[in-house]
Amino acid sequence: MDRFRASAPAAGDDWIALSSEDLPVAEVAAWVVRPHCGAVVTFTGTARDHSRGREGVHRLDYEAYEEHAVVRMEAVLNDLRVRWPVVGRVALLHRTGVLAVSDAAVVVAVSAPHRGEAFAAARFGIDEVKRSVPIWKREAWADGESWGVDPQARTEVRP
Repeated sequence: MDRFRASAPAAGDDWIALSSEDLPVAEVAAWVVRPHCGAVVTFTGTARDHSRGREGVHRLDYEAYEEHAVVRMEAVLNDLRVRWPVVGRVALLHRTGVLAVSDAAVVVAVSAPHRGEAFAAARFGIDEVKRSVPIWKREAWADGESWGVDPQARTEVRP
């Protein structure tokens, strides 16, 4: 697997990527579809124009410790597959670099035979990526710039 692949893998059912380019949201949603899976859940997190106490956010800048981020993303994906062994394909993609408001910052997509597993696995995927992957956000707004309002300690993927 190309660890930093910004386009769909030619083989396999797992797609992990960190990319400084626009995330291919439509390609991800199409790629996760499998004949034996009747459910696809795609979550896209976009850059918004505010955060707590900060109106007028106009730019985000994401930085990642790539070597560790990819390892953590792989751990999330592996744990997701252990918890929901029926899932078909899984995609975990995150942007790095400068994003404008409304740009896609993260995409998590999961296919599964039924919606319950697809929703649960996708929710787990985004929650664990946000909780455990070393990616940091710097916000720029009308009155200044700063790293995220609520810095979070990154921890191992939950057992």
